[in-house]
Amino acid sequence: MIYVYADDVRHAPRDTAGMTPGVLKCLNRHILSLCGGWRYNPPIMNRRRSSSKRPAHGSRRVSPSRASGRLRLIGGDYRRRQLPVLERPGLRPTPDRIRETLFNWLAFELAGAHVLDLYAGTGALGLEALSRGAAQALFVETDSDVAASLSANIATLGANGHVRRQAAMAFLSGPVTPFDIVFLDPPFRQGHAVDTCQALEEHGWLSEEALIYLEIEHECEPRVPANWQLHREVRAGDGIGRLYRRHRAA
Repeated sequence: MIYVYADDVRHAPRDTAGMTPGVLKCLNRHILSLCGGWRYNPPIMNRRRSSSKRPAHGSRRVSPSRASGRLRLIGGDYRRRQLPVLERPGLRPTPDRIRETLFNWLAFELAGAHVLDLYAGTGALGLEALSRGAAQALFVETDSDVAASLSANIATLGANGHVRRQAAMAFLSGPVTPFDIVFLDPPFRQGHAVDTCQALEEHGWLSEEALIYLEIEHECEPRVPANWQLHREVRAGDGIGRLYRRHRAA
């Protein structure tokens, strides 16, 4: 702020950051003598202001793909347990509301079930199944970091689950073990749903009356095997969740 009214002092210096205390003192005396007692108080410049947006010494930016999120289990033995998960583009855990709906549908099917969680990601569906009484779960995930995080969470819970770090289609072309419940949540808009459904049926991965939960983009109408009967359906954000029951092929 400027308190100078003398004609020959037009403006007070705005930037005094480089002035020594002696220069500032002389400046005050000079202005005081010109203005008959008005004192000029030079603004205090914050030399470190521009550095406030820079990271502190030794700090580094954390990659978004490494940032930690949380997964909350919503029912069963591990209810309310919160687990750390990696946040990755395209990694979209099934929302709590959808999981609650799905597992209400599966309430009488989970006890002792053998579960396969394809395109597992955070493993939200397979872990929820284990929490609610499934005998065991196999998680298939291609991303090594995500798979490692999921393995650590299974160990933390002490659950009977195993992680296979492998692409889903490569896994389905290997040795076969039938499963009672399959969770299938492929990346949206990449065309994996149809081929995966066909491989599950044709290669013998499904028990006689297996249940298959498929989560896909809402505009997609996948061609599922003819002996899969649509049992339930729920809207899931920008996708749709469909629960099918398999019947023995004619």
